[in-house]
Amino acid sequence: MGLDQPFFDDKNRAFWILQTIGWSGYFFLRTISGFAGGLGWMLLVHTLLLTATGYSLTLLMASLFRRLIKVKPVWTLLLSLACVIIASGTFSIIETWSVATFLKPGFKPEGIAYLSALFVDFALLAAWTALYYGINYFLLLEEQIDQRERLEHAASSAQLAMLRYQLNPHFLFNTLNSISTLVLLKQTERANAMLARLSSFLRYTLVNEPTAKVTLAQEVETLKLYLEIEKMRFEDRLRPHFKIESETIGARLPSLLLQPLIENAIKYAVTPSEDGADIWLTAAREGQAVRIEVADNGTSEGTDIAASPSTGVGLANIRDRLSQAYGAAHRFETRQNDRGGFSVIIEIPYETGETA
Repeated sequence: MGLDQPFFDDKNRAFWILQTIGWSGYFFLRTISGFAGGLGWMLLVHTLLLTATGYSLTLLMASLFRRLIKVKPVWTLLLSLACVIIASGTFSIIETWSVATFLKPGFKPEGIAYLSALFVDFALLAAWTALYYGINYFLLLEEQIDQRERLEHAASSAQLAMLRYQLNPHFLFNTLNSISTLVLLKQTERANAMLARLSSFLRYTLVNEPTAKVTLAQEVETLKLYLEIEKMRFEDRLRPHFKIESETIGARLPSLLLQPLIENAIKYAVTPSEDGADIWLTAAREGQAVRIEVADNGTSEGTDIAASPSTGVGLANIRDRLSQAYGAAHRFETRQNDRGGFSVIIEIPYETGETA
């Protein structure tokens, strides 16, 4: 069978194994008890006949029960009970005849006497029936649990994909407008450079699996692609700073999780200011968690930014993605920082390629 294969993985094989083991045990116990009671060697013929009868009857019962298990429970109960009673009666008649034929030739049963073993046989077949339904209902329950887990996983993956594709398209429109302007101004080299960087960034967003996790190093490289595009628009007004601790670069997180935060910082800190703004991305290991902060020194109030409809959508998107990916095992916080700007703090479990 193989130790790595679940016993009930092949239900048909498992049934025949259990059926054979069960009735072999019945034959052994009946034979031992008969010899202990002083019965002769004809007991073997008698016990073998009873074992074959029980084996055959339960095969017929199993064939019926496979259909009954799919109907309403009340009908399953009533029809199964009727089946056990009929099978017990048949078993008792054969057992009584076998006793009279092989063990007690002088015994001449008549009429109701053929049902002398009815209660014992009923108990035996009822126990077999209970075991049959018990095992099969357990397997049905396991199948339903597995199916529900598959559906939940599919729904979660679909939700993550939807959230990943809900990226704010403003930057794409702005970038295309900038490229168009550079072309009109005949600054073809800058237009080509911006177009190449946009192509690299979009290729990453399309090729990467939307439900996959990437390392923080990969996420930072993607952010740098995005920032190179924005730097061509804002030049010295956009001043990004990265402070990534070395032990966090292999930590895994949902892809493109941080891009909306950088985009919000550009929109609400860099764009409104003539002097632009600084944006800091920091990542540090804290125990079994990774703390990531995106901060700016813009002049906007943090509460106003958080309440903005467009930013609210971005922040809600990130909250939902974190909930889908980590459940309650994460922290998401927004606040005004000591630089006078806005900060978003994320704490997620520290996962690497082996633990993710």
